[in-house]
Amino acid sequence: MTATLTASNGDVTVSSANVSGAGYKVTGITFPLTIAAGKSANFTVTFTPSAAGTSDGSVTFMSDASDPALGQSLDGDGSVPGQPGSGHSVALSWTPSTSSVMGYNVYRGTQPGGPYFRINSSLAPSTSYTDDTVASGTTYYYVATSVDSNDVESIFSDQTVAQVPSP
Repeated sequence: MTATLTASNGDVTVSSANVSGAGYKVTGITFPLTIAAGKSANFTVTFTPSAAGTSDGSVTFMSDASDPALGQSLDGDGSVPGQPGSGHSVALSWTPSTSSVMGYNVYRGTQPGGPYFRINSSLAPSTSYTDDTVASGTTYYYVATSVDSNDVESIFSDQTVAQVPSP
């Protein structure tokens, strides 16, 4: 699920996110993060269950806003990839960078041309990545970047499209 934090009346510094519930993870955002007044920051909440079934959870962002703890409840229902009854996945691969790199970041969006949100929590060491957090019947748009030893990230690669079939 892609979500947005917005600073409505003034600059807000978000210091952390606390996630509860089995299988939930927040990606695409680093802390501390200052959001200028009238601006937004996107992030992604993924649900990757360790066992089939439902799981309740929550994410709470701590900030210097007038209401310093902004929370959202989460409710996931899923299956474990690779087990009977599991959903789909998208296998991606790309040509390696001609420069010396430490690894790659993979980004996903649901609209052509973005916005894209990073889906890997740490650098992918090789030129392949499997996205097993896709939803049936959804079209995804992917791009990748390379990251060098100075932590400098390249521009987005060309976009590729994956249409996940309905069950």
